[in-house]
Amino acid sequence: MAFDIRQLRYAIAAADHGSLYRAARALNIEQSTLSRAILKLERSIGMPIFERSRAGVTMTLAGSSFVRNAKPMVAMADKMVAMMRAAGEGRAGGLRLGHNGPVSAGNLRATLLSWHEGHPDVEMDWIEADRSSLLAGLDSGEIDIAIVMGAAANDGFHSELLWSERMLAALPTSHALADRDLVHWTDLRGERFLLPAADPGPEIRDMLLGRLAISGSTPDIRVHRASRETVLSILGCSSAVSIVCEGSTGNRYPDVVFRPIYGEQGPALTGYSGFWRVDNSNPALRRFLSFIKARFAMYSRTI
Repeated sequence: MAFDIRQLRYAIAAADHGSLYRAARALNIEQSTLSRAILKLERSIGMPIFERSRAGVTMTLAGSSFVRNAKPMVAMADKMVAMMRAAGEGRAGGLRLGHNGPVSAGNLRATLLSWHEGHPDVEMDWIEADRSSLLAGLDSGEIDIAIVMGAAANDGFHSELLWSERMLAALPTSHALADRDLVHWTDLRGERFLLPAADPGPEIRDMLLGRLAISGSTPDIRVHRASRETVLSILGCSSAVSIVCEGSTGNRYPDVVFRPIYGEQGPALTGYSGFWRVDNSNPALRRFLSFIKARFAMYSRTI
């Protein structure tokens, strides 16, 4: 027994319209084409589906059962075709995104929420890890794109600067700078800093060394083997400060406030870069990159 989805679709249309003529018009095909396809289907299954008359067609008892069971088959086939087409266009399927920064606020969170709203059929998988682990995941194909703080290039992947975010000082509410609307880098000289050993702690440490190191002295930086959430949670009961990116400010921590940092040129900013393999053929990745470019007017230069 051999028949195809097209024949089933024609039989269902004839049953729904009760007429080969009206079914052919609804399908925008010739009536003779429809009639031949249904006759071929009936020969394939070895029984008549319709009784024909000048008034139209009516289903036989066996035909009624056949059409009733054929409808979910056709619906499933249509769904599969739609899913495959959507996956080919990047509107469905999966996208594995790695990041090494917080997502309680900031551009990364806003980007992911907006992407999901516009592409609900694309299943997202988020992987949070340090930079080296993310790049290893790209190399093995376990990650489609990694978004990390900083703009360091990697010869094995394509990389582009995506956006910038503000840097903020996390201060105990009892700190002398907590009453200010903003702080300057020069205000932070002489402070003791608490940073997590995990990302983006190392990038922030390098930033502090570059901004605050003066002749003969370096900033007092204490690196803890704890998450950034733990560091911020204990900061309120200390006399130290910490530096965070904007993505950390969506959560509240006891007795801690955030103040934007300014330098000579204005707000202190840090860049976020995207890394991906040039040979990654995932259509969802291409659409995600186009989405980011449209959202942030991605820099055209390659890092």
